[in-house]
Amino acid sequence: MDLNQYQDFQKLDSQNMLAEMNGLPEQLETAWSEAQALPLSDFKSIKKVLIAGMGGSAIGASLLKAYAAPLATVPIEVHRDYGLPAWVNGEDTLVIISSHSGNTEETLSAMETALERGCRLLAISTGGKIAKLAQEKDVDLWIFNHKGQPRAAVGYSFCLLLNVFFRSEFLPDPIEELKDAVAEMQRGRDYLAPELPDHQNSAKRMAGQLIDRWVSVFAADLLAPVARRWKGQISEIAKAWGQFESLPEADHNTLAGVVNPEANLMKTVALFLQAESNHPRNQRRIELTKKGFMVEGLNTVLVQARGNTRLAQMWNLIQFGDFTAYYLAMAYDVDPTPVAAIENLKSEL
Repeated sequence: MDLNQYQDFQKLDSQNMLAEMNGLPEQLETAWSEAQALPLSDFKSIKKVLIAGMGGSAIGASLLKAYAAPLATVPIEVHRDYGLPAWVNGEDTLVIISSHSGNTEETLSAMETALERGCRLLAISTGGKIAKLAQEKDVDLWIFNHKGQPRAAVGYSFCLLLNVFFRSEFLPDPIEELKDAVAEMQRGRDYLAPELPDHQNSAKRMAGQLIDRWVSVFAADLLAPVARRWKGQISEIAKAWGQFESLPEADHNTLAGVVNPEANLMKTVALFLQAESNHPRNQRRIELTKKGFMVEGLNTVLVQARGNTRLAQMWNLIQFGDFTAYYLAMAYDVDPTPVAAIENLKSEL
């Protein structure tokens, strides 16, 4: 599809994913406001936190962990698997169960293990088996209302956690940064709008560069989970192959892997996400890694975050990645919402 024929988008976008993306700034505000009104147990004695989730429910946890890294008074781990690590044990450990549907089997397994080990728990879900188990076991339960895809609820999966950490005194008050992030995304909504032609719309131009290419997204520290988000959106929305890597780790291995197979590498595009809040050495690594890839003939693109604060920069690039994936879906003539391959696998399991 011609990306300038935006009137035709609705023919492909059967469940209006565009509206979900446009509503993301306000979703952040709503999630924070709703969380403020929810009852929360006293977790101030907690010494370590694990957040269990998968896919769209886990990305909010990874974003929270990256944001909290230089600020949090407790260690945070994100768990994307069955069961729990051995160190997750006892009342000084808080396990937060994050599942959009409430039926994610890996996350339900983690919850059952946490109950067996006597951990403190908080379940966050729209309902399902996890909500039912939480009620049966008298576990703290936060229910939120969102009827779309889990990946479209990233504002909830992040902001509910952010509120827990703030109210538990694990983090300083983030409200001013959150307001800045919302304002930056509201501005972004205007310059990423489908009505704008490609020469005025950077996400459309980015999508054009990704057509018929293998996409690798690189980022460091605060933006590492944003690279994961880009990969997930490219796969789930555009039904295209994508991968993500973190710096500086990629400079200790991936940087050497730009020789073979040459034909495939020439079809690869490496996207580098960068923000002013990146560690100065990581900023330098991004520049040099991008240069190294270019010398070997790979296609490279640098994407610079907008915004005055860490949260604004994080969410500006989340939004830009979402719109890029959406326009890539339109270019490939695929519906951005259904994920038949994932649903088929779940049914076979």
